[in-house]
Amino acid sequence: MSTPTLSAKPFLHSHLPAKRGLFRRDQRRTFTSRSRIMMLNQQDPGGRGDGGGDGVGTPLYLGIDFGTSGARYALIDKQGTIYSEGKRAYAHVGNATDWARSWREALFNLLSDIPPVHRPSISAISIDGTSATTLIVDSKNGELLAGPFLYNESFPEALPVVESIAPANHTVCSGSSTLCKIVSWWSSSGGADSAVLMHQSDWLLWLLHGQYGVSDYNNTLKVGYDPEIDAYPSWLMSQPYSHILPSVRAPGAPIGTVKEDVRSQYGLSENCVVCAGTTDSIAAFLAARTTEPGRAVTSLGSTLAIKLVSKIRVDDARFGVYSHRLDDTWLVGGASNTGGAVLRQLFTDDQLVALSKDIDSSVPSPLDYYPLPKKGERFPVSDPNMMPRLQPRPESDAEYLHGILESIARIEANGYNLLKELGASAVEEVFTAGGGAQNEKWISIRGRVLGVPVRKAEQTEAAYGAALLALKGATKAG
Repeated sequence: MSTPTLSAKPFLHSHLPAKRGLFRRDQRRTFTSRSRIMMLNQQDPGGRGDGGGDGVGTPLYLGIDFGTSGARYALIDKQGTIYSEGKRAYAHVGNATDWARSWREALFNLLSDIPPVHRPSISAISIDGTSATTLIVDSKNGELLAGPFLYNESFPEALPVVESIAPANHTVCSGSSTLCKIVSWWSSSGGADSAVLMHQSDWLLWLLHGQYGVSDYNNTLKVGYDPEIDAYPSWLMSQPYSHILPSVRAPGAPIGTVKEDVRSQYGLSENCVVCAGTTDSIAAFLAARTTEPGRAVTSLGSTLAIKLVSKIRVDDARFGVYSHRLDDTWLVGGASNTGGAVLRQLFTDDQLVALSKDIDSSVPSPLDYYPLPKKGERFPVSDPNMMPRLQPRPESDAEYLHGILESIARIEANGYNLLKELGASAVEEVFTAGGGAQNEKWISIRGRVLGVPVRKAEQTEAAYGAALLALKGATKAG
């Protein structure tokens, strides 16, 4: 097994040809089922009392997030005020191909859910999707040739082939990478001249604009695209399946206007622009509206994930650390297995609320744990055999919770310290997303342990981040 490699490289503007790159690609059934809908606290910026301002004359920007269990939209104005938002659960999926039908149904149901008074004012649309969720489409007729392959589907049989062509410990050297999915399909099917690769958000955006083979540099990272040189590398372009790779644009870049049949059915403007999307995790980061180096977002959900804006690109396969391009900076991230999942194993939601009230967050806990829901850790320590450490347990449940929250905060601090050691910018401020952001005592503990300001992000929904991309795209289109 080869020795893991590490890279820490500054972002050089000379490495970013906006439109030219030696290997840059040139552009080139209805499913009905009942679907649960929940309209969320529609705001009323215009004071009309009908679920929002009339939006007439006020350009609006639509972002749609396709997560693991459902889809959500957010409609905002230029100032970021939410005019309307809502969500849909995915329709029941019986087999793999049904996912595409379910996503398509959710997309058009969400468009129908937008109050009709707002639809003519929508200037731009963008969509995010789960990273490495992949479809192979026939560009002759739009039919699926393979997939969808979901973000967490692994193809270990393709990994040796990918490792033989990619640089050691490259991001694609994972069984669930997009490239492994392509290699597996190509090996089993023999490929097709008319095939084109689409990520989940690419495909959903294609349903709106109709242009085959357009993606973004966040989604294409796990197929091998190099965002630093703004091109596919030569080792990838020399492969027999390179012709299926999509052209790549910056997230939020205008692609084209909404197709006429979609415009007419949903009452959209003929000038409504469809913009390149991104991944769901990047969209959630964008929602926090923090893009300065040193600013970070910690997501406290079932697991603990950190993303830091850095002037330096950092990739280290030993810890699953890799960098997404974020305009002229890098978004460096890592994810630990600690987090809310282990808390749920020990406490109910009501207990977490009640016990937190008894914690003095200004006093360090003497308890030293490594809270994990099960064996194995990946970041900031890579040890598949690491066992959870949750003993000794004091008599007081509040003291026990205090020790666990503080221990998770130490893991978070170690994560940011590791990124700095690998060459990333030092963390200066942390915004918090996810369910853990609701616990004020935990935020206070984390601020003390991290030694930097920690606060709850005002917006944490990926749909809001996608709407900001739409706003960005409309500005460029204008």
